[in-house]
Amino acid sequence: MVRLEFSTELAYEVSGAPCDFIFNIQAAYTPRQIVLGETLGFSQNVPFTVYTDPATQSRFLRLRANPGQFVLRYEATVELVHYEAQPGQLPELSSQALPGEVLTYLYPSRYCQSDRLLTLANQEFGHLPLGYSRATAICEWVQRHVSFQGNTSNSNTSALDTLIERVGVCRDFAHLMIALCRAANLPARMASGMDYGADPILGPPDFHAYVEVFLGDRWYIFDPSGTAIPMGFVRFATGRDAADIAFATIYGNVMASQPIVNIQAVANSEGQLVVPQHVPYALSTDGF
Repeated sequence: MVRLEFSTELAYEVSGAPCDFIFNIQAAYTPRQIVLGETLGFSQNVPFTVYTDPATQSRFLRLRANPGQFVLRYEATVELVHYEAQPGQLPELSSQALPGEVLTYLYPSRYCQSDRLLTLANQEFGHLPLGYSRATAICEWVQRHVSFQGNTSNSNTSALDTLIERVGVCRDFAHLMIALCRAANLPARMASGMDYGADPILGPPDFHAYVEVFLGDRWYIFDPSGTAIPMGFVRFATGRDAADIAFATIYGNVMASQPIVNIQAVANSEGQLVVPQHVPYALSTDGF
């Protein structure tokens, strides 16, 4: 079991009139991601509501901030009890055998135009044995063909843009892997959250986007950017692509500061300090 403590601080300057926010920065409750404790605070005394999506367990925090400075701080302690599987034992399922709620992750979406990548996916991955190894091959292909570089994309950058430009950040790597997986008939979705163990050379700690692929009977974690350690991922939200899982959606005139993020490993319920590390087997925090 891995236990992680983390905090997030988001600061905004609200101009002119009150501003509506929808945040998605709280750890999802899943059978294998246990939220042991959490606190949520605001610099303004404002009412709020939290809606939990029953399908994804994503938690949507809604509030209206008044003009002036508005700061949100969230802290949590989570314990990750990963489901572990041998890669060779994880099959792909046909569309007829997939659970109904997984089918939507076979289709093209706003940022993942899988229908435009059918030829590429067939050429590169169509001949490979089905299963976890094929998903891994797609992940490694994206790592080889795209370079991680900050400030090279924006909110309009799609999988096709990344394929052409061959640079991006974690969000862009995830979109391209998802699009290629779907083009190869592998259900894939985007996940957002926190990551422990990212290389400091990439900059200060930040939110992270990664991929989950449905194999066998659950969703398994992949990090096509190769910048972090999957064992240290704390899930906030999952969706078809970034349009579904933005950490902040803003309806109003604001100036935003860079998020302040911290995360550390601490002793788990058995008194052991388990530091996330790369492992040769498949990992899932999904509750299927």
